[in-house]
Amino acid sequence: MGFIGEFECKIDAKGRLMMPSGLRKQLDPAAQERFVLNRGFEKCLVLYPKNEWEHISAEVNKLNQYVRKNREFIRYFYRGASEMGLDNTGRILLPKRMLEYASAEKDVVLFAYSNRIEIWDKTTYEGLLTDEPDDFAALAEEVMGNAENRGEDDLS
Repeated sequence: MGFIGEFECKIDAKGRLMMPSGLRKQLDPAAQERFVLNRGFEKCLVLYPKNEWEHISAEVNKLNQYVRKNREFIRYFYRGASEMGLDNTGRILLPKRMLEYASAEKDVVLFAYSNRIEIWDKTTYEGLLTDEPDDFAALAEEVMGNAENRGEDDLS
């Protein structure tokens, strides 16, 4: 599974968000239009298809809970996680407390990549993009590694 795309959306007065049809088409049928909403590492929300959440949750649950840092991470990671689904009209109800965490009121951007959909307040998201690193190429090299040391098959 791999999501892709940016979608500008609106949250209605009741906290409902219409899932864009372009994203719905990308959903794995195994998710059965069920999701888990969680806090992101930055001030955004992250929506995981239920079947993807199960894989992520299994990894987190492997952490040794006798280690304090692990327990702290586990508590923070699961804090606010909520299971939810689309209603008959394709909307998802976002809890008020989670919207407050992300400072999302009306205009949001859904940033879909890999196995998740990040939900950003539109102004915050646009600010994030204007804070582009001075040298994106250097960052890419640092994060992705030196392309000369990778095999040709790795680049395609």
